[in-house]
Amino acid sequence: MSDLSRPRVYEPSWPETILTLEQVAAVEALAERAQTPCGEAAMVWRMWGPPHGRPVLLLHGGSGSWNHWVRNIRALALAGRRVLVPDLPGFGDSAAPARGGDADVLPPILERGARELLGDTAIDVVGFSFGGLCAGLWAAEHPARIARLVFSGAPSLCSEPPPPLDLRSWASTSEGPSRDAIHRHNLLQLMLARAESADELAIALHGANLARDRMRGRRISRTDILRRLLPAYDCELSGLYGADDVLYRHRREALAEALALAPGFRSLTWIEGAGHWAAFEAHEAFDQALLRTLG
Repeated sequence: MSDLSRPRVYEPSWPETILTLEQVAAVEALAERAQTPCGEAAMVWRMWGPPHGRPVLLLHGGSGSWNHWVRNIRALALAGRRVLVPDLPGFGDSAAPARGGDADVLPPILERGARELLGDTAIDVVGFSFGGLCAGLWAAEHPARIARLVFSGAPSLCSEPPPPLDLRSWASTSEGPSRDAIHRHNLLQLMLARAESADELAIALHGANLARDRMRGRRISRTDILRRLLPAYDCELSGLYGADDVLYRHRREALAEALALAPGFRSLTWIEGAGHWAAFEAHEAFDQALLRTLG
């Protein structure tokens, strides 16, 4: 069911900075696009970089889409990596899964898609937040698939629940400045650490992604399922977390102790000046750390 479009274009077409929706669209225009089975329709994948480069798969966070990684794709592609970024089932352009509404139903869909696109190739996977939870469950169910796993903001790694957040409802507010103000507030509660990071682009991406979220019943992230799975992992494991990630800034030691339970644990790096969505907020530092982590 794979549906590849035209090959990507290389330099000088890459936007060097991602500050506007037009630049986001320019990155998307450079992608090859593929579809693999999901629910009643398809899971949509976007791919950049040399076709024969070593694959790295980026999984976005909850209520997100491929554009959670829009500021990181260029660095990986120019480093020679084949970068695959799907819209997870129930988000973005991808259909909802045939059953269920949480991370536990996604590993078989991810595995089928990876098999169609990459065969049996073992891959590096970077999972942000909910995407990290999906990646961790996938690594447990299909240990031969993932060679190296990188968590960024992944939940479910501590026995105590995450701290309560002052998140405000936006759905009943009409589009415009009032809704944007709610999105900005929520971004600074959960996703971003610095006020200037919740700019026009962050608000636009967040608002558009929220409107396409069909996986509203997520609960597993409030458990410690990943912590319990870590001792059985076969892959290398690393963490890249924003130093001001609200989920872990007051429990760094607990996160470090949890990740060290994995036999293949390699490193935990804290990205200064970044919150939960570190890959967007401090993308240059994040990209450098990720490239080092991926070797």
